[in-house]
This record gives sequence, structure tokens and C-alpha cells, in this order.
Amino acid sequence: MSIVKIFKQALVVLLCGLLVEFSAQEDAYGSMGQSNDQPPASPVKQPPHELQQLVAPIALYPDALVAQILAASTYPTQIVEADRWMQGHSKLKGDELAKEVDKQDWDPSLKAMAQFPSVLENMDKNLSWTSSLGEAYINQPQDVTDAVQTLRQQAHNAGHLNSNEQEKVTTQGSTIVIEPANPEVVYVPAYDPWLVYGYPIIAYPGWYPVPGIFWDGVGLSFGIGFGIGFFGGFGWGWGHWGYDWHGRRAFFDHHAFVSHSHEFGHEGFHHGDFGHGGAHGSGFHGSSSFHGGSGFHGSSSFHAQSGTRSGAFSGFDHGGNVRGFSSRGRSSFGGASHGGGFHGGGGGRHR
Repeated sequence: MSIVKIFKQALVVLLCGLLVEFSAQEDAYGSMGQSNDQPPASPVKQPPHELQQLVAPIALYPDALVAQILAASTYPTQIVEADRWMQGHSKLKGDELAKEVDKQDWDPSLKAMAQFPSVLENMDKNLSWTSSLGEAYINQPQDVTDAVQTLRQQAHNAGHLNSNEQEKVTTQGSTIVIEPANPEVVYVPAYDPWLVYGYPIIAYPGWYPVPGIFWDGVGLSFGIGFGIGFFGGFGWGWGHWGYDWHGRRAFFDHHAFVSHSHEFGHEGFHHGDFGHGGAHGSGFHGSSSFHGGSGFHGSSSFHAQSGTRSGAFSGFDHGGNVRGFSSRGRSSFGGASHGGGFHGGGGGRHR
């Protein structure tokens, strides 16, 4: 047999082998392509009792603050960054603080939260809860809104939600609206979110009671008011936020808030880099325009609900790293003042 004939036969065998391998790879890629073309599974909806557990810590806040918190909760990474920044700039007050906050590359909701550092701290220290709240609001905004109103009605029926010197509570049909009694001063009520609604709500797993936000009592407690005058001139300030209870969404500049956070997917929170200021999320697009205490329970009173989702940050310590449960060494009511100082809340009035 000639060398040329042997070479031809070897070449034919080689080409046949390559053809078989190519066909197998094509089948594999085709199968992958068909799999990737399938629509992603819809996120599992949480039932009303789980949503009520999530909104219980904020349901009795003024409407605009509820809107800011729900919006900010869709950016958990920025929550951590903003709270760390506030810790590192604790000496800034008033107009100086507002100007520096405005320079930060945060979503407007996070800039607005700088007016309420104790609320921001609560969201950071309870990061698992925050991320679960944000995910719920992205996936079920109407149901989250309904949960807030359900709890407000229950607190009102229990005698714990009425107008006073700090806030104005009004009823519009079946909707309860909470606004500051003085439009220039905002009081953040401190309360036990697991007892204030007239019947016990099982505490969110791992919940840490931040002093100034949590009050060990049955009703509400008011400490120092937050003056919002220094922040009012910025496009993210208090006056730009509210809640459309009819449309059942938070709003920003009289338009429905739309989060452009990329931190949530069908598998929950995508963990960001907490060590660098690389989170972005400034997108807001409007649609459908429309019309002190410092005490807390002992840890034995906090227990997890069987079967309750612990959130995307369940593997993290409070605030995304190891910090323990100690206070951060600053007043839980620190922040901007109006007219040269803070506003007293009647010496820590309780009701």
C-alpha cells in the first residue's frame, strides 16, 4: 500500500472523528440555548403575615419616611456604605452635612435617609431584615402597602395610634395617613414592633433592637425631633417624598418610585462589595403621576418563626460584618437640626 493511500485513509478517519465531535458539541450548545431561552421563574410571593412581620418596624412612621425607607431598602449595599459614611462624618451637622451628603454617589432615597441617622443605623444593623423588606417591595409593592395599612388600623384599634403634638393621624376612607404635626420637624416614634399592634407579632429572626428606634413599652415614645430645613433645598429632601395609598406605591417627586437596583434577582440579594464605594443606583423614573427611649427587651424574647425566610443577609452579622450588638457611640437621634437645634419631644413622651 502506497504512502499516499495510507495518508488519505488516515485523513478520512481524522475528519470523521472531528465531524462526530463537532456534532456532539452542537447538540450540547443547542440544548443549553433552549434552556437559557426559558423564562425565569417568578419570585415566590410572601403571604400577608410575613409581609406584616417585615413592615411592623416602620408601619407607624410618617408616610414620607415610610416611602424613603422602602425605596432605600432596595439598595442594601448602599445602606451599609451610607451608615459607615455617617459614622465617619459624625461631626457634620445641619447645612454642612446636607451639602456633603449631596455630593455622595447614592440613590436619592439614601441621601434622604441621612436626615434620620438612627433609622439608617437600624437598617444597617438589621441588614437581613432590610434586604428582605427591599425584595418584598420590589416584587409585591401593593401587598407591602396593604400590610402597612393593616397594621396601622390594628394599632389605631389598640389605642396606640392617634394625633398628638408630634404627628397628625387622619383617616381617609379606609386609609390612615400619618404626617408631622409641624411640617418643619419630623419625629420618629420609638416602639416595640412586636407588641404595639394589639397582639404579638413574632419577631423577625435575628432582630436587633437599636436604641432610640426600639422602645420597651406597649405604645409609642417620642424623643428628639429632626429639623428638615437644611435638607429641604435639595432634590432628594423631605418634601420630595410621599406615599400614594390609592396607587399603593411610594412616590418621589409626585411619581411612583421605581427602583433601578441591580442587587436583587430571582435568587434574592446579590452580595455587593461592602469595602468600597462602588454601588450605584441613582435611577428614578416617574410613572403614573397622581393626585426615645433607649430600652430594649432581653434576647430571650426574640425567637425565630418556623419556616420564615431570614433574608439574603442571614449569613452576615449585623451591618454586613462582625460588629457585635454595642451602640455606635453617637446619639441615636443625631442628625440635622432646624433653627439652631433639635426639637424636644416632650421629654420622651409615651402613649
